[in-house]
Amino acid sequence: MNGMEGLVSIIIVAVVVIFVFSMFMSFVPLGLWISALAAGVKVSIFNLIGMRLRRVVPSRIILPLIKANKAGMDVNANQLEAHYLAGGNVDKVTDALIAAQRASIDLHFEKAAAIDLAGRDVLEAVKMSVNPKVIETPNVSAVAKDGIELLVKARVTVRANLERLVGGAGETTILARVGEGIVTTVGSAAAHKEVLENPDKISQTVLAKGLDAGSAFEILSIDIADVDVGRNIGAQLQTQQAEADKKIAQAKAEERRAMAVAKEQEMRAEVVAAEAEVPKAMAHALREGKLGVMDYYDMRNVMADTDMRQSISNSGKPKQMIQNEKDNKPKDSI
Repeated sequence: MNGMEGLVSIIIVAVVVIFVFSMFMSFVPLGLWISALAAGVKVSIFNLIGMRLRRVVPSRIILPLIKANKAGMDVNANQLEAHYLAGGNVDKVTDALIAAQRASIDLHFEKAAAIDLAGRDVLEAVKMSVNPKVIETPNVSAVAKDGIELLVKARVTVRANLERLVGGAGETTILARVGEGIVTTVGSAAAHKEVLENPDKISQTVLAKGLDAGSAFEILSIDIADVDVGRNIGAQLQTQQAEADKKIAQAKAEERRAMAVAKEQEMRAEVVAAEAEVPKAMAHALREGKLGVMDYYDMRNVMADTDMRQSISNSGKPKQMIQNEKDNKPKDSI
């Protein structure tokens, strides 16, 4: 029985030792410390434990430090750890410093860290400084003085400017400035054929404007990739202007017609009003003795005879024509 209890005690002690050792190894990166010593990087085991306590992943600091040390760069663990705690990408900054050193580009750790913290890809910027990048503009619509539209596409070769990478304008601004320069250059041409004959004038004029001022890039060249003839904007504008003038003239003519109709109706109203005064005048003349009864009957007979002749003359006319004549004839109010 005692033998069994001793065996159980030994097993428990062994489990506890293994657990404590595994916890120690997981908290203390002993393997990483040995790798640093083998690479010639001086870092104490207590410094690695302090990284754990500061919630810094030691491998994110030590492995880039080993690369920098092997590349012969003067970078220490405190700088890398501070950049890591600030939210930067330590590995990418280290790679950018090594690439800049190999390309003989003057780039310090503080500058690279600032570029990385600004949200720029510092490694891509170093690569672009060595190998310039070509960005292509979309079709830029520009109209020459003769009214012909040209669709111009340009290729812009840019190189990253590390000194202006923090706070400098990006590719979108470069493309916008190039497009503006193309529109200005084509718009100043007297005819679109001049641009088609010498497209290099566009690149020369645009390049001379210094469009890379205040940007994170340096424009090396602007090459015109394609020039297509588009619409006849001048003819379209003239057509639209003529259509607008036509509508204005029609509106003015309609206004004059409406005024004429109103004037005609006003004159007819005056005629009707004047005819309404005729019976009153005749009645007054009869009372005053200025018009005799026989004169009145003679006038009525003449009017009746006139109506009869009018009826005979209208016997062969269409009804609509007769109705129109009646509508236009002043009414007899007597």
